Amino acid sequence: MTELTSKSDSSDGIDTPTALRAEGLAKAYGSITVLSDVTLDIRAGEVHAVIGENGAGKSTLMKILSGHTAPTGGHLLMEGRRSDFADAIQAEAAGVVLVHQEILLASDLTVAQNLFLGRELTRGLMVDDRAMNRRTAEVLTSVGSIAHPTDRVGDHSLAQQQLFQIARALLDDRKVVILDEPTAMLANDEVAALIDIVRKLRDRGVAVLYISHRLEEVEALADRVTVLRDGKMIGTWPAANLDQRQMAELMVGRELSMLYPAKREVASEPPILEVTNLSVDQGKVEGSFAVRRGEILGIGGMIGAGRTELMEGLMGLRPSHAKSVILNGKQITLFHVDKLMQAGLVYLTEDRKGKGLLLNEPLAPNLTLQALDTVSPGMTLNRDKENEALKQAVQDYDIRVPSLTMAAGKLSGGNQQKLLLAKIMLDDPSVIIIDEPTRGIDIGNKSQIYKFIDTLVRAGKACVVISSELPELVGLSDRVLVMRGGRFVAELSGAQITEQNIVYAAASNGQDIEEKKTA
Repeated sequence: MTELTSKSDSSDGIDTPTALRAEGLAKAYGSITVLSDVTLDIRAGEVHAVIGENGAGKSTLMKILSGHTAPTGGHLLMEGRRSDFADAIQAEAAGVVLVHQEILLASDLTVAQNLFLGRELTRGLMVDDRAMNRRTAEVLTSVGSIAHPTDRVGDHSLAQQQLFQIARALLDDRKVVILDEPTAMLANDEVAALIDIVRKLRDRGVAVLYISHRLEEVEALADRVTVLRDGKMIGTWPAANLDQRQMAELMVGRELSMLYPAKREVASEPPILEVTNLSVDQGKVEGSFAVRRGEILGIGGMIGAGRTELMEGLMGLRPSHAKSVILNGKQITLFHVDKLMQAGLVYLTEDRKGKGLLLNEPLAPNLTLQALDTVSPGMTLNRDKENEALKQAVQDYDIRVPSLTMAAGKLSGGNQQKLLLAKIMLDDPSVIIIDEPTRGIDIGNKSQIYKFIDTLVRAGKACVVISSELPELVGLSDRVLVMRGGRFVAELSGAQITEQNIVYAAASNGQDIEEKKTA
């Protein structure tokens, strides 16, 4: 890993007024600490980038800075004065505003009505629509939007709606503007316009806190860069001292643990599943891929890259079509979950509580609902066979249950995930797609699930693993495909499969992985 020495905010030789300072910020939810001891200055007239992996603590930090959540430790200083914001309204009154990545607009209202919602201009007792439309037109022009103030927001693209949110934040003079992944939904020309907006804000003396996964934007825009990792602040550096590769290394900064089974040799044989030109949601997400028996294919990329959408399209859960899908040597012509399960392809959703399990129902129906023909053939449900299947699953997958009749929602996260894994394996599929296999579960259950996956592929099955956890991708995968912007941008194998290379491909153009691979 590249050796870099962090420069503190107060010792880099630059005498610039601090607009907002965080001192020792921490946030805990019960016994779980998600942010600890973060100290940084956000200076007037600079762009300060905050980078880190998914789950590094970036969202928590910006919510504290903008008054959306209260810290459990530390405090804020606004222009040198103690300023612990009670809420976002108080923060905005002080000049600090957060532009969310998520679209938080009323789609049936006009652009002007959204921009002034809750702070409408009035003339006497009446709302002054003319004044609001005039001011809206001015700020829309400043952010490069071609929309008209009286347009209905819902009639515009998500990219334009993001520009509306930025415009709303800039209606009033701001001292600190926090941008959360502002280019996630923008096209290239819109990205260029946004970068120009950020530079103009900086030149006007505004402090800009810029959160982004796109390292080329950080490199182009930032004056300083702060890296968060696992809820802790790793350091702050002048942006001129870092290139994209060094940023990726600082974001990762850890070695593989011994959680993962030893890698296997994957036989050189025709793919068991081959997908050609799969297009999902009218081309928003596209890709081709193949996986062999005995192989774990990892799918990496930042949140919003299109990983889940691609697999949901393959399973018929989203509108999709493909040039060709061949499974077990047979052409698939109908994308439907039931038909694909019968053909040997199953999908374990990332949302086990919302889409995977019936939380208020007992364990047995949760296990067998998708495989009733296998567990209990015939017109009448055989409760004895259903209970036998549950007992076998509890034993095979080490599902820790105080009672076999309990509701699925009463299980821990790890045991819920093991129940889901047992559920999709009842029909003995040949290809298993698992989306975020260990999200929100403890280290012991993670290790078990990794061993289950290893057992499956050693038995000749193929597994596709979508994961936001880089160590997981590196520790499990025989190959990794990296997505960005709804497309695959890199394929890594062998010594190329490193956390640094995955981050680099997902957050930059990823074109020179070969030259930058880590041996």
